[in-house]
Amino acid sequence: MAENMPTKTEEEPLPRMNAGTQLFEDLDANVSATEIESLCMRCEKNGLTKIMLTRIPHFKSIILMSFECPHCGLQNNEVQSGEALQEKGHRYEVKCTNKSDLSRQVVRNNSASVSIPEFEFTAPPATNSTLTTIEGLISRFIEDLSMDQEQRKEVVPEMYTVIETLLEKLRNALELPEEDGAEKSANAFTMVVDDPSGNSYVENLCVPNADPKLSIHYYRRTREQMIQLGVLNPDAEDTEQLEEQKKAQFNMREEMRAAENVMRAVKEASDSNEILTFPANCSSCNLPCDTRMQMVNIPHFQEVIIMSTTCEKCGYKSNEVKCGGAISEKGKRITLVIEDKEDLSRDILKSETSSFNIPELDLDMLAGTLGGRFTTIEGLLRQVHDELDSRVPFLEGDSVAMDRRQKFEKFLSRLEDAADGKIFPLTITVEDPMSHSYIQNIYAPDPDPNMTIELYERSFEQNEDLGLNDINVDNYAEEEVEEAKASN
Repeated sequence: MAENMPTKTEEEPLPRMNAGTQLFEDLDANVSATEIESLCMRCEKNGLTKIMLTRIPHFKSIILMSFECPHCGLQNNEVQSGEALQEKGHRYEVKCTNKSDLSRQVVRNNSASVSIPEFEFTAPPATNSTLTTIEGLISRFIEDLSMDQEQRKEVVPEMYTVIETLLEKLRNALELPEEDGAEKSANAFTMVVDDPSGNSYVENLCVPNADPKLSIHYYRRTREQMIQLGVLNPDAEDTEQLEEQKKAQFNMREEMRAAENVMRAVKEASDSNEILTFPANCSSCNLPCDTRMQMVNIPHFQEVIIMSTTCEKCGYKSNEVKCGGAISEKGKRITLVIEDKEDLSRDILKSETSSFNIPELDLDMLAGTLGGRFTTIEGLLRQVHDELDSRVPFLEGDSVAMDRRQKFEKFLSRLEDAADGKIFPLTITVEDPMSHSYIQNIYAPDPDPNMTIELYERSFEQNEDLGLNDINVDNYAEEEVEEAKASN
């Protein structure tokens, strides 16, 4: 923490966790804080630091810290992300045009910068992570910029004038209309939250559908961002960094060969109708658990791998489906009209790269939601219901507007009615740029009159998201031979 420094001696070691104890526990009344005697940076006497490791829906794992000095009264509270770096950086862009947009909740990680392009304003990464609203962020910017303005007016009047102009724009940004009118508000603005770690979050006001005012972009981190996050050593020579990259590429190929051996073992086990079990670590509590894997052949489609993980320590369960085979040259869009309960019992394979929507229910799920699933249409609807009911952030607590909560509860009720077969007809459309999704044709091998399948060319953006634009297979075999000789 910025304000204090935990101290320890050989006589008083820091407490250790017992085997089988979760590091991050769910937030409830039974979660206790760890107390550590710490040095106060103001009076240099010992104060008390309380640390709590917990999980909350919209921030996953977080670290709550509180310091208080009984001698001088110094206090400091801080929240930090306990999550590992995400695979890619996240950039949220939200258009603020009315009062409700200002009330959006924001989780700003300490690695995230915040900018407002219309005002030519950018706030660099902060020292602490915060949970606030867009209005709270702007109010904090106004408070910070207003400090020492009187001194600037006397010493640097030019800077004082520039900052006053910016402060006026920020104050006007808080005066948005109650609702969007026919004309765009003169104070409307766009806020951009850019987090290379991928651990920040901006509230979606249209859950479970896509928010028309909110867009999310994923990107690969630059060298400067990697250095900022502490992943790369800034003092290392470029040649050393290149050597590290070559080693990483070689290790990646070794991992690919190991994965091929695992796939071969899975196929051999599946041919003999056996389930392959191998040790792993639970993604929730990080304790040892077993993962089961089997390859299944879907008629008139392809082979897929079904994986299941169950942790006996914390009760965590995970089921996922992975598709094998080559990458298809085109994407696939499957549309099915559901007319009766028999259609709800159709098998459906939703790959992790596919999105799907049901217009009659106002349901639109983006790619990556739920991961890969092999179930029935009824089962998929129930999984969506359970996931939204238990894991959608910012819809619990006293701060949630009643109309938003009632709207969401009504949506969940209609989703449950659809799974129970009380709403017909329904139209489900599954779009998969990798062509790894499937809906059962109950008339196979004849065409299904209620189902249409379209093939389409992937866009550049879709290829970029899938990492296909960067694939280079030219002289790939020769490079492998050269690297093998070099390693020997």
